[in-house]
Amino acid sequence: MTGLEWVAQRGMGALAEKMGIEFLEFTVERSVARMPVEGNTQPVGLLHGGAYVVLGESLGSMSANLAAGPTRLAVGLDINATHTRSATSGFVTGVCTPIHLGRSVMVHEIVVSDSQDRRCSTIRITNLVKDAPA
Repeated sequence: MTGLEWVAQRGMGALAEKMGIEFLEFTVERSVARMPVEGNTQPVGLLHGGAYVVLGESLGSMSANLAAGPTRLAVGLDINATHTRSATSGFVTGVCTPIHLGRSVMVHEIVVSDSQDRRCSTIRITNLVKDAPA
């Protein structure tokens, strides 16, 4: 089963679906998803900072769960984001890569860029990996 098939089978979650997140590439080594700016903005027309974080957490948590395997579950412990540019139209794309894939802790970095490939946000998420409930 490919990573994208795994995402389709597991689902992205209701929030990711409401925000229009679409997974484009999904492996343990690299995951990519995009999200429309339209519908996810602040009142002044900028992509909401929380929307960047939802994209980052969706990528990082799903990636950690893929790496953890079918009998383990990855759950978020910490997430932080630094926003360096504001997207106002089109799509933003998040690229997620692992920093550390441990047995009990996984850390991923997600770089979110706008349609002109300019970095807008850098997100780091730490997940705890534990046995999945029976």
